Amino acid sequence: MNSTAIMGAAFLMATSAIGPGFLTQTTVFTEKLLSSFGFVIIISILLDIGAQMNIWRILAVTEKRAQDLANELLPGLGYLLAALIVLGGLAFNIGNIGGCGLGLNVLTGLDTAYGAIISCVIALFIFWMKEAGKMMDQFTKVLGVLMILLTIYVAFSSHPPIADAIQHSFFPTTISTTAIVTLVGGTVGGYICFAGGHRLLDAGIKGEAALPQVNKSAVTGILITAVMRFVLFLAALGVIMHGGVLDKGNPPAAVFKLAAGELGYRFFGIVMWSAAITSVVGAAYTSVSFLRTFHPWIEKNYRWLISFFIVFSTCVFLFIGNPVKILVTVGALNGFILPIALALMLVAVRKTSLVGKYNHSKLLLVVGWIVVIVMSYMCVDTIMHWK
Repeated sequence: MNSTAIMGAAFLMATSAIGPGFLTQTTVFTEKLLSSFGFVIIISILLDIGAQMNIWRILAVTEKRAQDLANELLPGLGYLLAALIVLGGLAFNIGNIGGCGLGLNVLTGLDTAYGAIISCVIALFIFWMKEAGKMMDQFTKVLGVLMILLTIYVAFSSHPPIADAIQHSFFPTTISTTAIVTLVGGTVGGYICFAGGHRLLDAGIKGEAALPQVNKSAVTGILITAVMRFVLFLAALGVIMHGGVLDKGNPPAAVFKLAAGELGYRFFGIVMWSAAITSVVGAAYTSVSFLRTFHPWIEKNYRWLISFFIVFSTCVFLFIGNPVKILVTVGALNGFILPIALALMLVAVRKTSLVGKYNHSKLLLVVGWIVVIVMSYMCVDTIMHWK
């Protein structure tokens, strides 16, 4: 098995999740819930693993992409799922491109528009390399590790109350369902839950014999995301508990600056750019992977479609800026897509015409349906209280 592709899929999923929205959400919820936010992270990790293990295993066993499975369950369903994924990924990518511009602005003082254009060119370069898949794997791994290491430095600099954080991660004083659905939606919602699964299929890692590698990749992806979330949580908690006041316009930047001064602020620029550019790559790759099986022309020209996806996102950002309200709505949509997509996968795995003699783990099935029910309830609750 290709170990590079296995880890590459894990990092593609993780770095797709760790974008500008991830950094902001984590900081804002830490400010609201303080040390109890650790409990929200733990619950979201369990839900994430339940969702991702099911989806990636089912994709591997059927050796089909999600849209094809959905179409075989009910003709037309795959097109609807693809439309939701692509539109959500496109809108999210506008924010990711904006994050690239902001990151380079912090690092170099360059105007955010020029930073966005430079980042667009870098992303295009990756996809037009001869070994684009391997290049993407290495790119996301290197920047993923860099993000975590820099954030660990800032977390140490902020001197967080570790004992208090551990205690309230298991015995919280406050629980927020909104925070849980936002974290799950931001980690495995929308296109993100399929990013690594589709990457493994493209790398030829599929079939029942490949399930141990698929399991490893799926869990590794969630754990990488969890490590980044916990480290950023501790960094923000340390700053807040020591009386730091976060800038409402850019909470994560304030955490880095208050914890580690001007050096910390520069580190934020690196982390923001790394988070944003890897999310641009992940969103473009995965969104277009939902179209590739619909027509031979699309499969033949998928690199051009990925390029259009990235360039179009950049142009929208340059012309109208970062459409915050649209991004907030699409962020919620990511959470809403998860129970629909996961339910489709769980129904598909019970059909022998799709999986043959494969018997899906009953424990995973139960866990999967629990995730569907819990996320559906939370999504309805979110809609009922939508403002």
